[in-house]
Amino acid sequence: MRNLLLGFGLLISQVLPAGAALKVGDKAPDFSADASLAGKQFKFSLEDALRKGPVVVYFYPSAFTKGCDLEAHTFAQEKDKFDAAGTTIIGVSADDITRLDAFSADPNYCAGKFPVASDTERKIATSYNLTASGSKPGMKDVRGVDINHDFIERVTYVIGKDHKIVATLSSKDDKLSPDQHVEKALAIVQQMGSK
Repeated sequence: MRNLLLGFGLLISQVLPAGAALKVGDKAPDFSADASLAGKQFKFSLEDALRKGPVVVYFYPSAFTKGCDLEAHTFAQEKDKFDAAGTTIIGVSADDITRLDAFSADPNYCAGKFPVASDTERKIATSYNLTASGSKPGMKDVRGVDINHDFIERVTYVIGKDHKIVATLSSKDDKLSPDQHVEKALAIVQQMGSK
């Protein structure tokens, strides 16, 4: 019987899509990463952030690209509302920390209001079951600088203090624009705070 159950589990794992984003109710994997806030580097810890309240972890393809710039700018504009809901924001991409130093400090993007973390080896993205695709040779960002890293898919997670995923927002599955990720995440944390 045990072998039958193991065989059935193996069959199911082969049929289910690999790389599907984590779902509501799943435990969010803890991570620590090199991050930048207002151009200053530090070590971000999800575990430490969750001690203070909910955390919005948003994965994005690349700093200094149109959709990602809009998303970061919108998070920066709404930061006070996330603060009022007791929520930490952290952006995660495969950008190296030097690019993120510039992105985090730029008044047109993160504006020094929230940190962004570097996941160059995509270990964090992989732990959240997210896929990455390679940038095309010669691809440049809005500043004209070469992009030489993989693009992590755009997915936003709202994580409760209990380490459980409260919401998963996906551009691919939910057809959300980058700024809608921010709007939806904000509505969710505000609702959590009102309970």
